[in-house]
Formats: sequence, structure tokens, C-alpha cells
Amino acid sequence: MAQLLAKKTLIIAHDLGATILAVVLAFIVRFEGPQLGERLALLPHVLVVFVPLAAVTYWYFGLYRSRWRFASLPDLSNIFKAVTILALALLVGDYVLASSRFYGYFFFGKITIALYWVLQMFLLGGPRLAWRYLKYAQSRHSIERQDATASLVLGRSAEVEVALRAIESGAFSKIAAKGILSPRESDLDQAIRGVPVLGTFVELEQVIADLAERGINVRRLVMTPSAINAPEADALLARARRLGLPLSRLQGLDEEGLRDLTLAPVDIEDLLLRPTVEIDKARLARFIRGKRVLVTGGGGSIGSEICARVAAFGADALYVLESSEPALHAVTEQLAVLDAPTRIEGGIADVRDRERIEHLFRQFAPDVVFHAAALKHVPYLEQDWSEGIKTNVFGSVNVADAAVATGVRALVMISTDKAIEPVSMLGTTKRLAEMYAQALDAETAANGGSGTRLIAVRFGNVLGSVGSVVPKFKAQIARGGPVTVTHPDMVRYFMTVREAADLVLTAASHADAEGRMATGAGRRAAVYVLKMGQPVRIYDLAQRMIRLAGFEPGVDIDIAITGVRPGERLHEILFAREEPMTETGIDGVMAAEPVFADKARIAGWLARLEKAARTYDRASAEAVMAEAIPEFSRRQPPAAAGLPVSSEAVASRAP
Repeated sequence: MAQLLAKKTLIIAHDLGATILAVVLAFIVRFEGPQLGERLALLPHVLVVFVPLAAVTYWYFGLYRSRWRFASLPDLSNIFKAVTILALALLVGDYVLASSRFYGYFFFGKITIALYWVLQMFLLGGPRLAWRYLKYAQSRHSIERQDATASLVLGRSAEVEVALRAIESGAFSKIAAKGILSPRESDLDQAIRGVPVLGTFVELEQVIADLAERGINVRRLVMTPSAINAPEADALLARARRLGLPLSRLQGLDEEGLRDLTLAPVDIEDLLLRPTVEIDKARLARFIRGKRVLVTGGGGSIGSEICARVAAFGADALYVLESSEPALHAVTEQLAVLDAPTRIEGGIADVRDRERIEHLFRQFAPDVVFHAAALKHVPYLEQDWSEGIKTNVFGSVNVADAAVATGVRALVMISTDKAIEPVSMLGTTKRLAEMYAQALDAETAANGGSGTRLIAVRFGNVLGSVGSVVPKFKAQIARGGPVTVTHPDMVRYFMTVREAADLVLTAASHADAEGRMATGAGRRAAVYVLKMGQPVRIYDLAQRMIRLAGFEPGVDIDIAITGVRPGERLHEILFAREEPMTETGIDGVMAAEPVFADKARIAGWLARLEKAARTYDRASAEAVMAEAIPEFSRRQPPAAAGLPVSSEAVASRAP
């Protein structure tokens, strides 16, 4: 802190000293003899007023906030504005005060003021640019001394320019940009920050060969987001792997400042999806900032990402609730290194333990709760069905009741697309949890909407999550195959973890705003579904992943069909047929009004279900489920359940 204050003091001293010097030099250049001597004698009286005015003007235009090392056109623009304001102030003072009241003549004159403007621009902007060039030269020499990795940067010019600035600043150590590959032929034979554009994406091998002839051995490719999303991305990854070149992706371009840019390895997951939905981050920041947030299952794939986003959007305090000690330790350690003002707390607890959950809610007093704790793997829940009931149903009941009892503002239950017309224990237990939350939410609406808002958010598979098919396929490909697919027509929706977490927060912000405006009608959206684009055929996904790894399906690596597992169906759907759908006005999120039984009936079903789970009576449990969820049938063949419905088709059905 003291060092930062010292640096800022030096900058202020420099700028004010430069201001005095510019005025003095303007007089020396413009006048001589008695005229110069007379003005220099009177100059201190002028500077007593002018220097404080200059200090305020520089502060207003942000000259003290920007770092000289990153001086750029916006900084020069601010200097231009500040100096122009000061020159106009001198002109007004000279004509209004000096000539008519004090001296009877023009103390500065138009030529002197013009000279001052030029000198002031040079004395303020010149040192900044010189300092930036000095740091740039030092970083280039440092990179050469460190024997940095010769790299190619791939992407559009605007993104490449940011990447090159980050490399120059030392944000990425031991990387030396030797050339650029652009998707546009119009960029050829040009240079960005002194680095030449050597070719297009399809000319990768030729560019590398040409550089090798000049003694430059390229050992890394750095891809910007435009390169990741380019149509040639698949071919680029495959060619890079054949050449033995590691691929890194530039992430953080949507954040402010070069310090937020990072390099990460390019994973197959980065190339599998359509462009993600644009997130309204200002909306999420307004919703989360200053609130106390609790996340159950905070060590899981979705829970941990929600925790990270909550901290990023400025929550006052975050409580991570997790039943796994290693998972809790891992996520709290990750959150601790984030540069966020959020106070992080964590605790070991099982959502099945009603007393423990109630105690934690009273102790922490959260404003918003994200309930991500669940058992979610279909085969295990088909086998150990009673455990799924205890966690997914009664654990959710415990969390919902604790939220209502402690006056939580909003509870967001993470659900699944398998809860619609369920054929599995996972889908059925999640649907029952949804119904209970909807019943409580209806009570709140009937009371004028002043209590806890309870919603469920449904989405499909998350790339990279525990149990996801993508890591499984990657491991099978690494072993040389075969890649196992349960059915050639199996179709699933996919999202990235970051996109799912951001859209969950977006749905919560919409539900919270809607709940505050609700009347006593009780008919408001209680189920939110994240739009996941077109579903992906798993067999096609397997083929593409094999090709991205540099192999040929059926030749280098086989694909084996293993058969549909218990509780699985070929296609997932997004809304039940009887759920009235509606647009939220938010890209990526749709909603439905609740369809559920009253709380008394649900309580009766839960009592019978608890007894069936306690006595391991599966037949009785399934009878309760079939009564509560009419479309549920254990006799229905898994492959016949549900019809493929894309988010576009859903949108067309919305009123």
C-alpha cells in the first residue's frame, strides 16, 4: 500500500511539474527581453491558481488511475482532453481577466497558449509512452534471456492484439510470439505489435515449416476465442496433435484488465458445443452483490462453479455446505485464491440431517440458497434407490423447510431434465423435490409474495462434470479404445459448467424479481429450464472426439455398443406436456408455471415414501411415485420414454 501511494505521489508530482515547465517554456519560446522578464516575474501569481486547477483537471480525466506501463490511446485521449480544457481556461482568463482588469494587455496571447498546448501534450504523453516502450524492451529482452517457447498466436486481429500485449507485459511467462495465423486472408503480410501475420489457419503446417527453415522451431500454439469457435477448430486441433504441438487457449477476454487473462490447455470440451449464451453480468452482480449466499453440495461440479461465480459477483459472504471433507477442502482452497471481497465459510453437513441443516441456516442466516447437493448417477440410483430418496427427496425437503423457517429470500433447487416424464429413480426423486418446493412457493404467493421464493432449475448434462460422458470417452481414447456407447440413437443435451452456473444465477434473479412483484394469484413461474441448443447424438460425439484426438473411428479406435442401462431413455425432454411455458425475456432461460398437488397431499405421499425407504420396500415406493407422478411407470421400456425436443421446438410452443 505504501509503495502504491509513493508511485501515485511521484506521478502527481511529475504531472504538476510538467505543467509548470510547459508554461515557462511557452513564455521562453514566445517572448524575449523585457517582455519575457516582466511575465516571468508575474508568473508565480498565475501558477498559484493554475496549478491546482491542473491537478483537479488531471484527476477528473483519470490521469492518476492509469499505469504508465500500459499507456495507450485512451490515456492519450484523456491527456488531450485535460490539456485542451486547461488551454481554454488560459484563453478565457487571458481575455476576460488579464487584458481588461489586471494588466491591460494579453498576458499570454494566442500564440503562447498554442505553444503551451503543444508542450504540455508532449511533457505529459511523452514520458508515459517512453516508459511503456522501456518496459516493452525489457520484457522482450527478458523473454529472450529466458529461452522462451516460440509460439504462434491464432485468431482475429483484435483478440491477437490483446494476447500480444499480455505477453509483452509478462502476464504469460516464457512465451515468445513469432507469428500470427488469422482466419482472414486480408490480414496477410501485415503485422500486429511488430509480430507478422504469416498465414491463415489452413496454412499451419506450411507456416511452421517456413519458420523451421529460418531456425525458429515453433513449440506451442496459442488460440484466442475466435480461433476456438472457428469452423476450422476441429482440423486445427487434429493437425496440432499430429505435429506434437501443445495448444493453449486465451481465457478472460471478457474481464477487465490484462491481469485477468490466463492461458489454459485446449480441451476437447472447448470445441464440442455451439457458442454459449451471452450472460448479463451486470444483472447477476446486482442480484448477488452484498448478499449472504449458501450453497449445498458446494464441492460438486455445479456447486463449486456456482460458488466461484457468487464470489466473482460480489456476495458479502458465502457458506459452502458439503458432506465430503475432501471436496469441501478442495473448493474452499480454490475460492481462497480468488481476488474477491467475499467472506468464505464452509462446513461439513449432510442435507439428510434435518437438525444440522436447521442449525446451520439459523447460524449463517443466508439471503439466497442454491441447493445443488444430490445423488445423480442413474445406474447407482437404480441399484440403491432408497439412498436417492433419502438425499434427493428428504434432503431437499429439509433444505426447503429450513429456508422458509429462517426467511431466506430465494431458494434455487438444481434439478435435471430427467425429472420430466421420469423413467428413472433420479428423475422421479428430483421431480418429487420440485413438487414440494412448488407447493411451498405457492403458499408464499398466496400470502402476497412476501416470503421465501422457491424455484427449480432444470438442465441436461454438463461437460467435464463428474460422471460426464466426455471425460469417460477421453480416458477410453487415451487407452486406445474401444469407446463405449450405450445405444447408437442415444441423444443428450450438453452445457459447459460456467454457462450452467451463470444461467442458474440468471434464473434465480428473474424468479426473485418476479416474486417481489407477485400478487396473491399464486400462478407464477416455479420451474426454469436452461436452453441448451440442439441435442447431441452420443454416437456422433464419440466419433468426433476420436477424430479430434487424431484417430479414425472404426480404424484406429472402435466404438462398442453396450446397451441401454436401467433407468435410461434415448431422448431427454425439457418441459412436461401439461406445463404452461413462457418466455422470461432473458436469453438462454425459459420458465413454466407449476403443476403440482397441494401441500397436504404431498405430505401424505412423503410419509408413505419415508416408510418405504426405511423398510427397503421398493414396490411401495414405486406405488407412491406412480400416484404422485402419473406419467411415471417402471414397466415402461427405457428406450421408449420421451420424445426428442430441442430448445427451439420448446420456444415455438411458448405462448
